Amino acid sequence: MSGPSRATRARLDILEEAAMRALECASALGLDHAEVSASEGESLEVNVRQGAADLVKESRSRGIGMRIVHDGRVATSATTDLGVEAVQAFVAGLADMVRFSEEDPLALPPSPREQTGAWDDLDLYDPKTARIGPKRAISMATRAEKAAFKQDRRITSSEGAGFSRTIGFSVLATSGGFVGRNFGSNQYLVAHVVADDEGGKKRNGHYWSGGRHFDLVGSPEAVGREAAARACRAIGSRKMATGVYPVVFDKEAAGTILGLLGSCIMGDRIYREQSYLAARLQDAVASPLVTVIDDPRIPRGPGTRPYDAEGRRTRKNKIVTKGVLDGFLLDTYSARKLEMKPTGSAAGGGGVPHPTSSNFYMKAGRQKPASLLKGIDKGLYVTNMMGFGFDAMTGNFSRGAGGFLIESGELTTPVGEITISRNLDEILKGIEAVANDLEFRTSVAAPSFRVDQMTISGN
Repeated sequence: MSGPSRATRARLDILEEAAMRALECASALGLDHAEVSASEGESLEVNVRQGAADLVKESRSRGIGMRIVHDGRVATSATTDLGVEAVQAFVAGLADMVRFSEEDPLALPPSPREQTGAWDDLDLYDPKTARIGPKRAISMATRAEKAAFKQDRRITSSEGAGFSRTIGFSVLATSGGFVGRNFGSNQYLVAHVVADDEGGKKRNGHYWSGGRHFDLVGSPEAVGREAAARACRAIGSRKMATGVYPVVFDKEAAGTILGLLGSCIMGDRIYREQSYLAARLQDAVASPLVTVIDDPRIPRGPGTRPYDAEGRRTRKNKIVTKGVLDGFLLDTYSARKLEMKPTGSAAGGGGVPHPTSSNFYMKAGRQKPASLLKGIDKGLYVTNMMGFGFDAMTGNFSRGAGGFLIESGELTTPVGEITISRNLDEILKGIEAVANDLEFRTSVAAPSFRVDQMTISGN
């Protein structure tokens, strides 16, 4: 890890100057409190289809978002004009807006003593990212698509291979004295190809690789080959008989299930009683094999942040420990509503603060992924899910799925066009084995796990 370069410091200086100018305007108008998020970003996106580039898009953005609190009332707005006179007019307009807002005494900001003055370098920025131009990006995407076609003759079409990269710089400043400077990068390479199946059916396969640093992007050839392999593994997919079966979720599908839990432990959903977990603190909500953590301090993590959107120092939060619900993710407002303490989980700086997860993950088990199949005479191995069939208030879950039939402890026939369903509370409590294959590729991550039973609707 290394500190920011001279060029990065200069960009952050410009943003900080704009943020402080807005705060000075708010002070001159006698406003009680203000917080400003000034940000700048640039991105590149390319897409290649059938060997030809069909998208090359570069963009830049810069602006500020501002929230003011006055006489217990709140107003928020944003602007992309950072000129001196423009900022003055912007803040004056926001001051007029706040007078027409409804009073909300719980919307007051945290006190300055709750905000941090120091944080660690978490290695979120790679200078190599900014040096990747359209020519190199197109070359990488082209190589990925070409490798997919070369991998298997049954790959007959492509829905595109693409490369994208973003870099961003931000400054959060408040009238309470907090000034935070942050910067980061991301890049991703993806291939999405199609294989022919019997009866004119098409089987899709896609794969991506990337992360905060360029060295987390796999070789284009490896990305293309894996996309092709996934499409070809789905050839011959059929429905399975309707019934109740044990189900194994591979790590990608397991992350999707964990994300449903994540949506149910946000403080705003809890105080509104829009989650089936609202009254379940310290209850058993999952198998004793399940421990879930939200950790915004993992170096290079996809959801890592050194401070939250209200200026609090971030921290590791235990959500579920050996099946027991330990806590929720809270910003200042939801913590006050619930008469609890904030967890350093606020997002929306310079706008409407709200709680959010960071690197939200289930701890890995000790078993190898293949061992999850042992002892299953007939079951389902889920690799992908479709649709949005989840009710956070009841926990009821039902989604389309695809994967493979498990027979006598082995993966056999590819399966598709089925629906899996069960209440999320029962799914989590029914986890009876957890693998050791956790990867932090996404901000919500889980190892593969086995559930004792789910209802499958097929033939």
